[in-house]
Amino acid sequence: MTTEVTTPPTSASPTARQVWTRSRGVALALVLLVVAAVAIAVVRSDARHGRLDPRSAAPSGSRAVAELLADRGVDTRVVTTLAEAADAAGPDTTLLVAVPDLLTPRQQTRLRTATEDSGGRTVLVASGVASVERLVPGVMADPANSLDSTLEPDCDLPAAVRAGSADTGGIRYSSAHPDADECYRSHRLATLLRVPAPSGTGDTVLLGAPDILLNDRLDEHGNASLALQLLGSRPHLVWYLPTPADATAGTEDEKSFFDLLPSGWLWGTVQLFVAAALAALWRARRLGPLVPEKLPVAIRASETVEGRARLYRKADARDRAALALRSATRVRLAPLVGVPGTQAHAPEALLPALSARLDGDGPSPHTLLFGPPPGDDAALIRLADQLDALERQVRRP
Repeated sequence: MTTEVTTPPTSASPTARQVWTRSRGVALALVLLVVAAVAIAVVRSDARHGRLDPRSAAPSGSRAVAELLADRGVDTRVVTTLAEAADAAGPDTTLLVAVPDLLTPRQQTRLRTATEDSGGRTVLVASGVASVERLVPGVMADPANSLDSTLEPDCDLPAAVRAGSADTGGIRYSSAHPDADECYRSHRLATLLRVPAPSGTGDTVLLGAPDILLNDRLDEHGNASLALQLLGSRPHLVWYLPTPADATAGTEDEKSFFDLLPSGWLWGTVQLFVAAALAALWRARRLGPLVPEKLPVAIRASETVEGRARLYRKADARDRAALALRSATRVRLAPLVGVPGTQAHAPEALLPALSARLDGDGPSPHTLLFGPPPGDDAALIRLADQLDALERQVRRP
């Protein structure tokens, strides 16, 4: 008769110290990734700005012209909302609008109302068909841009005459204003247009291309001279950088939570999640259920026992080791005393039959076979010796 014996599981739960030892490398890597992501986000949010931004030193930025103006006593302030731009308009201020086409029709009307009687100068950079008619009534933008980038002044505007040739070629304008200054013509249409205000000393300057304001083009031709004269006529320069978020907010200065976060924080968070996912995949123990496989070589039973014993000792699993020793001893003793293998682990069946074969000396069979786990390694070794002595006593004729 074949008897199936169920062996108790031998896995041991790792201690807190073992968990920390195994995972401290991953924890250190995650801390370094967090620090690096925060540093990158801070650096990028502070140092990187967009096109035509006077804080940007990139080729498409405008920090160079802002620093030259500062040397001449003109202070530059960057604003990103229509409310700030409208409030800044005044007789001692030049208001530069970097991308007028980003403004909604309602915002364009409000900006025009705030600047037309302010007495200051308004500079519109590359204002196209979508914005020029509302911002400067009586001026139209031609759908076809200038084919040439560098053009000659061809007008009496003092700033243009002193600057000479400049890279103004871009959007071309035509005007119905009799007092307008039309400069840098391309096929009879101006790429730089100055329109005086109906009253007062204010005016509006339409610049067909932003090239004379860019860092990488400022030192070419008369770009620097023209830029400094157009933007340095007043002691204060307000540099308005419209944004899509400001356009969707209408006339109210409302921003969502994500609009208030610098762009660098978003990229840093994405990089952190990617790094965490890669670390999790790297540290994964297995990808799916365990699959039993035949061993490629035969391993001696003694080596298997020693290997399992080392694992028990490394995990301090004396309870598991004692349970394995007692279970194996009960399985071997049961047929020797006439107990079926299915009842080998039942004290009420095994102990009475075992007592009849013992002489009463030594530890109690109940304590040896079903007692509590040993408290230390010495007690575990003593238990193993006592179980071995018990089995020899039962086998003795």
